[in-house]
Parts: sequence; structure tokens; C-alpha cells
Amino acid sequence: MPEKEKDLLGLKLDPRLLEALAKFQEIEIEDFEMDVGDLEIWLQPGVIKGVPAVPTVKALPTKAKPSKIVEVDFVPPVETYPGRVVEVKLGAKKGEGGTRGKSIIIGGETTPAFYTFEGTTPHPPVIALDVFDMEVPLAKAVKMHVKDVVGDPAAWAKLAVEKFGADLITIHLISTDPLLKDASPKEAVKTVEAVAQAVDVPLIIGGCGDPVKDADVFQEIAETFAGERFLISSVTRDMDVERCAKFIKKTGHAVLSFTPMDLNLARELNRKLYDYLAKEDIVMDLTTAALGYGLDYAFTNMERARLAALMGDPELAHPMSSGTTNAWAAREAWMKMTPEFEPRELRGPLWELTTAVTLLLAGVDLFMMMHPAAVKTMKDIINQLMSGGAGNAGKLVEWVSMKI
Repeated sequence: MPEKEKDLLGLKLDPRLLEALAKFQEIEIEDFEMDVGDLEIWLQPGVIKGVPAVPTVKALPTKAKPSKIVEVDFVPPVETYPGRVVEVKLGAKKGEGGTRGKSIIIGGETTPAFYTFEGTTPHPPVIALDVFDMEVPLAKAVKMHVKDVVGDPAAWAKLAVEKFGADLITIHLISTDPLLKDASPKEAVKTVEAVAQAVDVPLIIGGCGDPVKDADVFQEIAETFAGERFLISSVTRDMDVERCAKFIKKTGHAVLSFTPMDLNLARELNRKLYDYLAKEDIVMDLTTAALGYGLDYAFTNMERARLAALMGDPELAHPMSSGTTNAWAAREAWMKMTPEFEPRELRGPLWELTTAVTLLLAGVDLFMMMHPAAVKTMKDIINQLMSGGAGNAGKLVEWVSMKI
């Protein structure tokens, strides 16, 4: 006979069943039938031996809403980097074998762009204004400022330096293009001579984009102006790199190493140039894509190059140049749009400026620009960053209500 039944949870249960339940926690009964009238079950914590009690949930205390921002001191994480960007000198003065009134040095960075808490920026970024050796289609917002000198590269260069504040002049010799005027290397030399006499800032010599013709033109100019320390813009992978590097080295100029947005291609071209040129003779152009046309990728590519240089990659440890005037190839910079996007005369230079400032923060050292208002604003931004002074925080939100 079973022991006396126990009253548990309002049920008369055999003690053996309770012992099994305490041991196994769960029992499955087959072919079980129960006849009941009114069934009422109370579940109380700790009633069954071995079954944990249900914890009592305490109400969380009500948290008071914060009444002010917690003030803490911010200490920037200072890093040191094993690499350094090489310095490149552009333009040679009279005592240095040239005729320029000043020389410009770019590069030399040991920290990311304007990380003033880690170190100083050794040389401010500089701006070159574009000048063309023949009349070319220009956006209205640009042409209105240079319409009196278009077609006269010497006068155009003089205006860019004396009125617009150019640090350098880029003379684009597009008339040498075999598909345009096919001007000879001798004619290109005459154009460069006129510009060199009109201004005394360092010059950047731009070609037409034909790899064969450019090499001929560059060699003629390099030999004619030996010692002037011009920046030859540019040498590409599809050119005769050995030939170009040899005459650039012999005549004492510097070279712009131009590659599309691929750091491995930049390394490859630089390695070829190292066979003939010192690293201090090379500036890199990794290709500038404008706002709305791949600027995010251009920024990432240039930032990666600069960080790689600082981390010790010698093949990317060169100053960087940006063809910022590519911004004017973007339709939104010059086309007529709906009223909220007008006037074009303001939208265009803002498009160029936004492209430039973005790449400034990636570490670009040399900007090739076009619109005088974009150039002036860019110079103001560079001066502000170089000075290390605090900005006017009160004006940061004025654009929300500003009327143009």
C-alpha cells in the first residue's frame, strides 16, 4: 500500500510522485486520465523541494533626466609615424640657376593633414591657376573673369598672379595636340617663354594628352629652360618613361607622376622613375574626381596614399597634386538649373571649392584651380588652418538663415 497521500497544491499526490518530480524536475505521464469537478491550482515559490523559486522582480528606480551636459577634458590621442613625405622644390631663383622670383617647397609632412595636435604642417598647400595657350570653351562663371585675356597666355598668367593671387601658373599647351592645331615643340617653347617673362612664379608645364607628342614637347621645353625647376605635367605609364625621366633629370626639373585611381599603378610608375630620378623630383597626381562624380573615391584614394606614406611606404611618400579644375567638367557646376540652385555664378565656384577643400583634408599639397573666388576662399581656409587659431563658432550656423 502506498504511503499516506500528501496534500500539495490542492491535490492529493503520492509521495513517490513528489520525490520523482524533485529529482527529475519534469515527468511525462502517458495514458493518464483525471476526473475533476472544480479544479483550482495555486503556484507558490519554494513549495516543491528542488524546484527553484520564481524571483521577485523589483521595480527599477526612476532615473532623473539629465539637466546639463557633462563637461570633460578632451585629450587627443597623439600618435607618431615612422614615415615622412619627401619635400619637393619647385621654381629656381636667379642665384639657383633659374629666373623665378621665388621658389616653393611642398611636402615634408610627418602627420595626417592638419593634425596640429600631433605636429606642425611644414609647408602650406599652394594653388596654381590654369592658363591655356589657345581659346577654349569655358564656363560662363569663369570666362567672365578672364574674357579679356583668353587667347593671350602671358596676359592671362599676369592677371592670375597679380589679381587672383596664384602661387604658381599651369600653362596648358593644348595647341600641340595633333587633333587640334598640332603646334610644334618650338612654338610651345615660345609660349612658355612669354609666360615666364610675364610672371616670376614657378611654372607647371602641361601637355595635350598625346603620349608621343607630349614627350617631344616636354623635352624641347626642359632643355630650353634647363635649371628653372619647372614641374613637367605629366608623365604617365603609356609614355616613354625612361626617355622622359632622363631629360628631366639632366635639365634639373621635377615631374608630375600621373596615374588613375589605383595606388598599385602609382607605385609601379614611381618605381620606374626611381631608376633615373631622386624622390625629391617627383610629385604624384592620383586623379581628381569632382564633387558628385566620384569625389568620395578620390578622397579615399588620396587619404590612403598619405597614410601609407606616413606608415613607411616609400613608393607613396610624395607630395600630392590635384587637378581641381576637373570640377568644371561636372554639369552641375555650369548648367542652368531650377531657381533653388541658382545663380550659376555662385554655384560653379562653390562646386570647385568643395572639391578642393575635401581633398585638402586628404593631404593634397598642390591644387590646380581656375575660378578666382574659389581660389581666394581656398587661400583663406588654408591660412586659417595653418595659423592654428580658433574659428568663429558663432558663424557656423548662419548658413541656415542666410539669404543670398
